Amino acid sequence: MVTFYTKDNYGLTTCKTKNNSIWISAVNPTEAEKNYLLDELKVPEAFYNDIEDIDERPRIELEDGWCLIILRMPIKHNDERLPYTTAPLGVIFKENVFVSVCFTQNDMLADFIQYSQKKRIVPNGPMELVLRLLLSSSIWFQKYLKQINLLIKHAEDNLEKSIRNEDLQALLQIEKCLVYFITSLKGNEVLFYRIRNLKAYRDGYDPDLIEDVEIELRQAQDTTNIYSDILTGTMDAYASVISNNLNVIMKRLTSISIILMIPTLIASFYGMNVPNSLQGNPNGLWLIALVSFLISAVGVLLFKRNNLF
Repeated sequence: MVTFYTKDNYGLTTCKTKNNSIWISAVNPTEAEKNYLLDELKVPEAFYNDIEDIDERPRIELEDGWCLIILRMPIKHNDERLPYTTAPLGVIFKENVFVSVCFTQNDMLADFIQYSQKKRIVPNGPMELVLRLLLSSSIWFQKYLKQINLLIKHAEDNLEKSIRNEDLQALLQIEKCLVYFITSLKGNEVLFYRIRNLKAYRDGYDPDLIEDVEIELRQAQDTTNIYSDILTGTMDAYASVISNNLNVIMKRLTSISIILMIPTLIASFYGMNVPNSLQGNPNGLWLIALVSFLISAVGVLLFKRNNLF
């Protein structure tokens, strides 16, 4: 879907045509919309194809007067195996044409428009708009990190009741999400410093906006690293618990096997086809059973005394 945005005193608003627009947003563009971007707006096809690559890293590229800036933004999925991931958002601009392309449905762009209207933010130039998109991306990373933290707590509560494979797998999937977040935030940070140091635009940046972007990026990175470290420690702790429980079970099974071996050994001696002192005793069976029980009971007490049972 292609949406045209213009600016007024109340921020960014939608418009019907390209004539008065300052921003053309394409989300999951159709074939016809792709042709419009490539044929009418003359967007370089190589830039368009780069944005379509889901694994494209944040970067800046120039070609024939066109500027391509790719940043990473967080995405929420309904897939339980990977609830959160990241996707590229590409910005292509030249002179009076500013196009953003994203091939994944997201909540960030709509929220960005609403926020600009609420705060009456009017971007002054393409680079300021890119910086504000980068700022919005960092804020959405932090929003999703709060939701990820709730998922971690929920999985930990379930593991405290019973250690199940499903809950351990849930923690593993969350760890994968955090890895994607860490990688994307590092790429966005490198991209931010490159944008900030561009000589052609450096003198026109709003210092407050630069400071806000840097603070939010750093905060998102620090929060992600903290959650990742906590999750790694939690996974290691539960792995140790599982290993310890297995050792306890094996120790108990070994103790039970030794205790059961005592009456088996005694019965084997008196079951041999050779003369013994009890072959003619009518109470021999009960005496052997009593002796076996007493020796087994002593063995149980010894094992319990040494914490082996």
